[in-house]
Amino acid sequence: MMRTMQVLNSNGKNRTWDFISLVSIAIIISLLSCPCLSDPRITEASLYCGVGKPPANVSVVPTFVKEFEGLAQAINTSHWATHFDNTTNALLPMYGLAQCHQDLSNMDCLLCYAASRTRLPRCLPSVSARIYLDGCFLRYDNYSFYNESTDPVRDSYNCSSVTASLDGSITRSKFAAEVRFVIGNATMAATAANGTGFGVAAGEGVYALAQCWKTVSAEGCRACLDKASVEAKKCVPKKEGRSMNAGCYLRYSTDKFYNDEAEADNRKSSSRRKGIIIAIVLAVAAFLMLALFGAYAAYAKIVKIKAARRNLGLSSFSFHKSSVSFKYETLEKATDYFSPSTKIGQGGAGSVYKGTLPNGKTVAVKRLIYNTRQWVDEFFNEVNLISGMQHKNLVKLLGCSIEGPESLLVYEYVPNRSLDHFLFEKNKVQILNWKQKFNIIVGTAEGLAYLHGGSNLRIIHRDIKSSNVLLDENLTPKVADFGLVRCFGADKTHLSTGIAGTLGYMAPEYLVRGQLTEKADVYSYGVLVLEIVCGRRNCAFTQDSGSLLQTVWKLYKSDKLAEAVDPSTKGEIPAKEVAKVLQIGLLCTQASASFRPSMTEVVSMLTNKEKEIPAPNQPPFLNATALNPTSFTGSYSSQSLVSNSTPITRVEASYTSTEISSSNSSEGQTRI
Repeated sequence: MMRTMQVLNSNGKNRTWDFISLVSIAIIISLLSCPCLSDPRITEASLYCGVGKPPANVSVVPTFVKEFEGLAQAINTSHWATHFDNTTNALLPMYGLAQCHQDLSNMDCLLCYAASRTRLPRCLPSVSARIYLDGCFLRYDNYSFYNESTDPVRDSYNCSSVTASLDGSITRSKFAAEVRFVIGNATMAATAANGTGFGVAAGEGVYALAQCWKTVSAEGCRACLDKASVEAKKCVPKKEGRSMNAGCYLRYSTDKFYNDEAEADNRKSSSRRKGIIIAIVLAVAAFLMLALFGAYAAYAKIVKIKAARRNLGLSSFSFHKSSVSFKYETLEKATDYFSPSTKIGQGGAGSVYKGTLPNGKTVAVKRLIYNTRQWVDEFFNEVNLISGMQHKNLVKLLGCSIEGPESLLVYEYVPNRSLDHFLFEKNKVQILNWKQKFNIIVGTAEGLAYLHGGSNLRIIHRDIKSSNVLLDENLTPKVADFGLVRCFGADKTHLSTGIAGTLGYMAPEYLVRGQLTEKADVYSYGVLVLEIVCGRRNCAFTQDSGSLLQTVWKLYKSDKLAEAVDPSTKGEIPAKEVAKVLQIGLLCTQASASFRPSMTEVVSMLTNKEKEIPAPNQPPFLNATALNPTSFTGSYSSQSLVSNSTPITRVEASYTSTEISSSNSSEGQTRI
């Protein structure tokens, strides 16, 4: 008997615990799985992406983000919402419409909207798109389409592949008659004088739902549903048929898919009964667990509490390699449900919010708005790669959430914002002295050196710039935004099929030929060094001297590097050290990658006063027509479905130097 108990304790604890838990869950699920329960109906019926693209040098992403933030706030209080945005970019107005079917509950409406919102970005950078789910509709366009009832080009219908099961009592002709009957009644209810643009109807084994958008007039609703009725009837004898028009949606099915008021009342009563039954089941299950595993349960509780404290309320999970998972609801509450007041940043892949976890820890939550394959890949890139990166000059990834309607990343919160706010804003956050700037230059170099070879992975950042260097309370730099990182084996040169990064920081061999090595990061770092010392963006041209690279090179050739220093720099400025740092910056921006030092060598040059600095050659100068500030605003990828700035295939980018000369036509596609 004792041996039996020992076997149970050593081998059967978890199995028995899991068995009882699974039985309890199964009972609860069986009680909850009643056909009368509501359903957000997120099956995708149709997705249409427009062919129109934004004007040259105009990004659709910021407008898209602003538009759907407005729609999200409005749909919270109503089953439908419209929103118009032309403040982000006057050249790209955007009109949006979200409409849930009237029979959905408020919660199901929000779930359906969230599902449609995560799928619609597949159409970017198109300036128009519409998606029909079985429970809701979502559309954006660059003109006011709210009164449109039909569209001869884009209206569509689809039929299920399964034919309706017809027994002896229901012939094909009778089934067709039933379909006509329920479609006619649903349409009549939706278009009645006192109607709301919504109607449902039931026949002998057939059900129908008709929904007009709230922005469509009564005449428009009638015209829309008349057309939809004709199209949907073409699906007979199929089991289901759907019509998706500009101003309405119509569906019939042999399964009852909608909710009516009677069912809503039944659900409330049923929910109360189920609540009592579930409470009893849970009490019995809890009693059994406590009776069988009292000591073990107490031990497990202690371990759980310790783990919760240690992991800041997180639970471990296996995700390619060990990582940390947050509950979506926890992060929603931490950011006050992604309130605009908690928003602290906006990137190409999504917004960043400041949040406070239940234990009081402040974090930064990156909300990825895209659900395309590329953006999902970037999400997994960040989790897989950064979770293993532990360095004082890298922003630490604390965890992620993949269980909600969108993917979320959780980082340590860095309070002092990004470096560009300290360098380029008219009302600077703080005026930096030379020692602080030098420490930022060295710390950033150390962080990149670690990425390139300080761990088991070889990581290339691809988007080093001032806005991707964050400063903590001690002004310690932390390299951030790894959404574009690439991981390669040692001593391999990568030929990219597309480029990603920020124009003005991109190495010539990467921009022109797609050749990607760590030396691409070295080039970007060199540009960043010159910006830090000079207090001027590389893309900001002066009337006489041209780009920052040209300016510093001319001063270097005339032995006047001290004149390049930002005049607002506080305190004493050591001319010799400044000249050394600028020379290293020029060395990092050599046109030929082979002439650039590695980041490890850069750290050595910066920290070893006795180390000799090689003389740089003339850096490449990017044509002003490509670097003009009006031509771009941020990062981009030529493979991306979305863009924060000018796609490289549309930019005239000419490099000139003694070592490289190449140009990309603005009229043709770049071939890499």
